[in-house]
Amino acid sequence: MNRNARPSRRLLLGSLGLTALGGAFCTIPGAFAEELTRTPAQTEGPFYPDRLPLDTDNDLLILNNGMTPAVGEVTHLSGRVLDLRGEPVRNAVVEIWQVDGRGVYLHSGSSNAERRDANFQGFGRFLTGSTGEYYFRTVKPIPYPGRTSHIHFKIRKSGRELLTTQCYVRGEAGNDRDGILRSLGAGPAREAVLVAFTPLPNSRAGELTAKFDIVLGMTPQG
Repeated sequence: MNRNARPSRRLLLGSLGLTALGGAFCTIPGAFAEELTRTPAQTEGPFYPDRLPLDTDNDLLILNNGMTPAVGEVTHLSGRVLDLRGEPVRNAVVEIWQVDGRGVYLHSGSSNAERRDANFQGFGRFLTGSTGEYYFRTVKPIPYPGRTSHIHFKIRKSGRELLTTQCYVRGEAGNDRDGILRSLGAGPAREAVLVAFTPLPNSRAGELTAKFDIVLGMTPQG
């Protein structure tokens, strides 16, 4: 398995996603007077894909040129990769992996693998641009036994792994029982990984939007 394979990008999806989310990525470089709260590291867990799909782009709902979308609440997941002073980190590879709408990972060791949604990609990559933005079209994660709803993230740049973390659905009933999330305590670190999944304005299909900014433990010179 080659985890450093060249990332692909679905440019049309990326541009549509950023437009639909209302220009959420417009910032003024250097406008942060103090360091931001860095995104805490979280365990990779046992389900990073043991065999990557042939399609690893940022649209997890459609496999290759398939016509049948994955099952679940369609979610436009976006954010920016920043350093501690709020400067964008460009050319960072953002990877995500998560359960499908039936609570099954792409990994062959996932429980109830026979129920896996064959139309869900389960893993995706995006290469950040000059503003550090990333965008994925996916489904809202659901809980499975022992874990609350979450999405795994891994950030790489220039062949180096910079951060592995997870984001969580704000307000999810199981959050307070999730041991990995509880390990962060009740302060800023926990707040940094809680993400609101809210209705996408003017969506007739009930799509959601979620924004998760990732702050790396590095300075502009780092």
